[in-house]
Amino acid sequence: MNAIIIDGKLLAQKIKEKLKREVEELKKHKIQPTLAVILIGEDKASQKYVSYKERTCKELGIESIVFRFPENIDGISLSETIEDLNDNPAINGILIQLPLPTHLSQNVFLEKINPIKDVDGFTPYCLGRLLTDNPLFIPCTPKGVIRMFDEYGIELEGKNVVTIGRSIIVGKPLALLLLRRNATVTVCHSKTKNLKDITKNADIVCVAVGRPKFLTADMVKDGAIVIDIGINITKEGKVVGDVDFDEVKNKVSYITPVPGGVGPMTVAMLMENTVYATKIQKSQ
Repeated sequence: MNAIIIDGKLLAQKIKEKLKREVEELKKHKIQPTLAVILIGEDKASQKYVSYKERTCKELGIESIVFRFPENIDGISLSETIEDLNDNPAINGILIQLPLPTHLSQNVFLEKINPIKDVDGFTPYCLGRLLTDNPLFIPCTPKGVIRMFDEYGIELEGKNVVTIGRSIIVGKPLALLLLRRNATVTVCHSKTKNLKDITKNADIVCVAVGRPKFLTADMVKDGAIVIDIGINITKEGKVVGDVDFDEVKNKVSYITPVPGGVGPMTVAMLMENTVYATKIQKSQ
C-alpha cells in the first residue's frame, strides 16, 4: 500500500499566505498584530521553536517581541512581566514557551495570562470553553491536526480514533476536538494496558508521546490513518517523530511525516490565533 503523505508544510504555507493578506489589511487601518513570547532558560529545543516563530511572524508582518529570562528567574518577576503584557494594549498575544523550569508551576503562570490574549489556548478559561463546545482559542497543535483532516477530506464522524498522550497541549484538547466531529475517541497514555490491542482496532491513530519511533507497524491495522505529533532529536542530531515512519507508511492509507507534517501547522495555527486575537481586541 502506498500511503498518501499529508503535507503539513504545504498546507501551512497556504494558510500563512491568507494570513499575510489579512495582516496587510489590518495595517491599512493602522492595526499592528503583535505577539509577545516569554522564553526562560537555555533549552535548545525551546530556543529553536521561538526563533522559528519569530521568523514566521516577520514573514507575515506580525510584530514579535521575545522576553528572555535566565533559568533561575523568580516567580514574582515572571508574574509582573505577564501582568505588564496583559495591561499593554499594543500586545495582542502572549505565549509562554514550555516547558518551564521545575521551580515554576506551569499551571500557575498560564492561569495569569489574560484569556483574550491566550493565543496558545492553554488557560483554564480557554480549555473550559473548548470543553463546553464554545471555543475561544484552540490549542495550536490539535487545531492544526483537525485542519489537516479537513484539507485531505478525511471524514471523522463515526471513526474509531485513538490518541496516545493526554497533555493539555495536545492529547486532551485533541480528544475534545475529535469528539466535536462525532468521532469515537479512546485516549491512551503511559498507564494504558494492552496498547497494541487498542491501536490495532483504530481507524485513526494520533501519537504525541515524545518517544522516537514509538508506534510500529505491528500496532496499526491495514489502511489506518496515522498522525505523528512527536518531534524528537536523535543522538546524531536527526529529527524523527513518534512513529516508525519507514515501516508504518507501507501499511497505512495516510501518514504525516516528521519533519514537515504537524510541526509547520502548529506555528501556522499560532499565527492564525494571533491575528484572530488582534481582530477581537480591536472590535471591542
